[in-house]
Amino acid sequence: MRIALGSDHAGFALKQAIAERLRSAGHESDDCGCNGETSCDYPDFGIAAAQQVSSGTADRAVLVCGTGIGMSMTANKLPGVRAALVHDRLTARMSREHNNANVLCLGARVLDAELALELVDLWLRTEFEGGRHRRRVDKIDALDTRRDA
Repeated sequence: MRIALGSDHAGFALKQAIAERLRSAGHESDDCGCNGETSCDYPDFGIAAAQQVSSGTADRAVLVCGTGIGMSMTANKLPGVRAALVHDRLTARMSREHNNANVLCLGARVLDAELALELVDLWLRTEFEGGRHRRRVDKIDALDTRRDA
């Protein structure tokens, strides 16, 4: 799977650990920044990674900032992106099974690294259930008037 990665300064260390986990699991990743712990603006890097999902050049993306909130809000502005802020096993699993999330957002200041890596693994291996959930996801996607822009 091709996975785009993005973080701000608060999420940099966790993003690096996620990149290593992805490599060891055989995934291809593209690090869209940031490149250190110097203060920076999360939208710059969230948009760069989420744009790859929106355009189809990446299958999914993982975004990390201090809380994950800013990255989630940013990524969801792009057409075709369904970004989910997750904080435990249930939200990670359900974001895929029921919502077909294609961008995972994590908060480096609210999750310990071990749990965050576990959530990434769970999120990547969980399949979308489809069925009645497909109808609902289609309704979400229909709200995106920018898709044809």
